[in-house]
Amino acid sequence: MEELRPRKANSSPLTPLGFLERAATVYGDCTSVIYNTTTYTWSQTYRRCLQVASSIASLGIKRGHVVSVIAPNIPAMYELHFAVPMSGAILNNINTRLDARTISVLLRHSESKLVFVDHLASSLILQALSLFPPNTQRPQLVLITDDDDDGGDSLSSSSSSTVDFCCEYESMVEKGDPEFKWDEDQFSEWDPMILNYTSGTTSSPKGVVHCHRGIFFITVTSLLDWGVPKQPVYLWTLPMFHANGWSYPWGMAAMGATNICLRKFDGPIIFDLIKKHGVTHMCGAPVVLNMLTNSPNNEKLQNPVQILTAGAPPPAAVLFRTESLGFVVSHGYGLTETAGLVVSCAWKRKWNRLPASERARLKSRQGVKIIGMTEVDVVDAESGASVKRDGLTLGEVVFRGGSVMLGYFKDPEGTSKCMTENGWFYTGDVGVMHPDGYLEIKDRSKDVIISDEDKNTGKGDGTGGENLSSVEVESVLYTHPAINEAAVVARPDEFWGETPCAFVSFKERLKSKPSEKEIMEFCRAKLPHYMVPKTVVFKDELPKTSTGKIQKFVLRDIAKAMGSSRVSRM
Repeated sequence: MEELRPRKANSSPLTPLGFLERAATVYGDCTSVIYNTTTYTWSQTYRRCLQVASSIASLGIKRGHVVSVIAPNIPAMYELHFAVPMSGAILNNINTRLDARTISVLLRHSESKLVFVDHLASSLILQALSLFPPNTQRPQLVLITDDDDDGGDSLSSSSSSTVDFCCEYESMVEKGDPEFKWDEDQFSEWDPMILNYTSGTTSSPKGVVHCHRGIFFITVTSLLDWGVPKQPVYLWTLPMFHANGWSYPWGMAAMGATNICLRKFDGPIIFDLIKKHGVTHMCGAPVVLNMLTNSPNNEKLQNPVQILTAGAPPPAAVLFRTESLGFVVSHGYGLTETAGLVVSCAWKRKWNRLPASERARLKSRQGVKIIGMTEVDVVDAESGASVKRDGLTLGEVVFRGGSVMLGYFKDPEGTSKCMTENGWFYTGDVGVMHPDGYLEIKDRSKDVIISDEDKNTGKGDGTGGENLSSVEVESVLYTHPAINEAAVVARPDEFWGETPCAFVSFKERLKSKPSEKEIMEFCRAKLPHYMVPKTVVFKDELPKTSTGKIQKFVLRDIAKAMGSSRVSRM
């Protein structure tokens, strides 16, 4: 036995890039991508990716260089998930909704050598480059034109000349070598493949680096966990620039799917595309579920559509309304640092016999580790010991497993802080573990509200420390028939220390809107005294990241600027 060891034949590096070649062989004449009137087969997509990879290399891009992309969910964005790493470079997708200053910072931090730019973001990227310090090397630019654009809104107010770009994307396809050889044996599975910057819901973005092995792991296990069949029809409602669309660009190649690309969407567009193309699968943050339930054309689906949601704990009321339309909702949890969803609410058949409201409550939990993930736990922040499995005791969610990031780019201190010597990755999320072993996220650690108000008497005794989950309050707010969006943050209070401050937006076409007092009375009937919002702020729309996560740090700043909440001592 001691003589048996790894050899070249049994230790090829793990990477998801090989899925594309297989798709071209097995599903070659089947549709791979549909975008408005543009259609490709898997043979064509494979050929185009090889050509683009060849052209990237011909521009002087070397192994380990960073190549950035700023584009919506269009065919070029999909192809670049294969073409960039095939060339040996590291793929860096940039959020299309960031401002020029932030994009400039990210490009300099990543030391990007080449940027693929959607035509509607051209002036935005040029503005970002104009903010580079003098004598700083600028990346080359490639313009992604779009002859099949359906008239989407511009990402920038002015157009720019193609003089600023070294070439156009389609010319790279045409000039590239369709026989380009990307050699799997020339790299390690531990080599960086992806650089993603976090979406910034809590703080400044951080550069998360993933290797080929980690992306292979998350892609295969995500398909297995969601139960994706061969040749699904997948609607791209989740931005590919957000954690690489939870790994599904590579996953859909593995399954020979039809990818329905789209530049922008709303409720009516989603329902129209579901009918037109027979969509079977889609992903999205809970805000997408809310969008579907409030869409004017949201009649019950003729055939079930599988929808995977994550990004924020979905309120049970929203889950219930979505499933009543014929969507089959799966719920998971992950972070940019895990490359996708590594926890899912694995469904038990016996739960189907429960009332709809109870099913929705169970499904709103994040769940258990996906197959292949090594371990998930909730631990005490001070001792590091596992918390009680009582569904009540709060702790920090920790992971260990194959898809956890290599680390933060140029931030060894930040990497060491969250990836400790005891072998855990500390997420910064606060949760509980239920008696049945299912995880439920209660908050980001920064979103927990600490009040001195006693949970039983409603009085403060100066000892403080009552931890209040904003997610629980939000779940109640979402059951109000008039509320469209809700977010709860801490507001400073001289008496209590912190009190819950609710920001809400209302549904359209309301005959009458409830008052602040009525919202508070609604919560008081459903929540413990200390959890009732002491302030309610009405907004037309809550601030969000590009992926639909409500930006609580923006709301916290607003609440802080409001000063102490001078509430009656109820």
